[in-house]
Amino acid sequence: MKIFDTRIEFFGFIAAACVLLLVLPSMNAFFPEGSALHVSSFQISLWGKYVTYAVLAMSLNALWGYTGLLCLCQSLFFALGAYAFGMYLVLHIGVDEVYNTPLPVFMDFQGYTELPWYWAPFEWGPFAVLAAVAIPGLVAFAFGALVFRSRIKGVYFSIITQALTYALMLLFFKNNLELFGQSYILFGGNNGLNDFKEIFGADVNSAATQRWLFVASVVLMLLVYLLIAWVLKTKFGKVQQAIRDSENRIRFSGYSTTAYKLLIFTVCAMIAGAAGALYVPQVGGINANEMTPAKSLDVVVWVAFGGRGTKFGPILGAVVVSMLKSYFLRAAPDSWLIILGAIFIFTVLFMPNGLVGLPKQLKPLWKRIRNSSAPGGESPATSGS
Repeated sequence: MKIFDTRIEFFGFIAAACVLLLVLPSMNAFFPEGSALHVSSFQISLWGKYVTYAVLAMSLNALWGYTGLLCLCQSLFFALGAYAFGMYLVLHIGVDEVYNTPLPVFMDFQGYTELPWYWAPFEWGPFAVLAAVAIPGLVAFAFGALVFRSRIKGVYFSIITQALTYALMLLFFKNNLELFGQSYILFGGNNGLNDFKEIFGADVNSAATQRWLFVASVVLMLLVYLLIAWVLKTKFGKVQQAIRDSENRIRFSGYSTTAYKLLIFTVCAMIAGAAGALYVPQVGGINANEMTPAKSLDVVVWVAFGGRGTKFGPILGAVVVSMLKSYFLRAAPDSWLIILGAIFIFTVLFMPNGLVGLPKQLKPLWKRIRNSSAPGGESPATSGS
């Protein structure tokens, strides 16, 4: 089975892997600061963040672009993965200088003297890694089972996923949860989890660690790309796209669309959670602002702008829009939301196939321009006959 559609896609994949896995880390490690070839640790961590955003966009594209499910809670799964791994990171900060305990500062501040039982397993790194993938998957499975069995779809599915995001965002903003007469401390409230010191025994802020986190993010992106490319060639992928085009016809053909949608919804949540786990040590913190409904709408813009229903489009859209955001938040911070809205409107009206579809979209226009530039306004073939 051929995973890649064309030779250009294959060689493009290999070239991207070489540049991202070998060239950029080497330029950071082996060229001194001040050299024209040096890539700073800040740029490595920044591009690592962009790569995790690209994985998040790919997970939404698998739902929206290939299955027709416009999910507005993908940033929630991303944040759940980030929180799960952030719990491990915050438990390895060390002894606090003020309270003189190894507990997170927000627990010390509220008078806790020992770690709550539901926090204790996250001291173990492998458990935190597993939880970063499993927790978003379990939430997606439980929520999706209720939604898909009720045959909620279309705009109603989008609304209810946004409602889930908003509900859990409010929960994570709280410092404590009162339940059955007991008070449970949560995840740092407004401040969230931050001030990380080490990851698996290494200094999380060192240049070497940031390089390895960047490499891990790129590996995840490449593996997700290969997974999506492979699935699209299988029977599952064909049914997945048929559900997008006509779910009723697929159901009448004897397929359980509920099972297909539940599986892809769960897997995409797990992918988003893995991206979140790699995001949090590279940016240095996580709070409930990362799971606001607006964050999920950002992901929708990335996918639409790059090219919905394409393999490379979400990656391109996530990186380009994120770079634009970084620039405009410095140059014109009050105008960014207006610019983002303009990008989405322009995409819907004039670029329905996104950036990756522009060459094909502009090909007839370019052909007309070439024809009109021929002598007498005739095409080159006609004028030569």
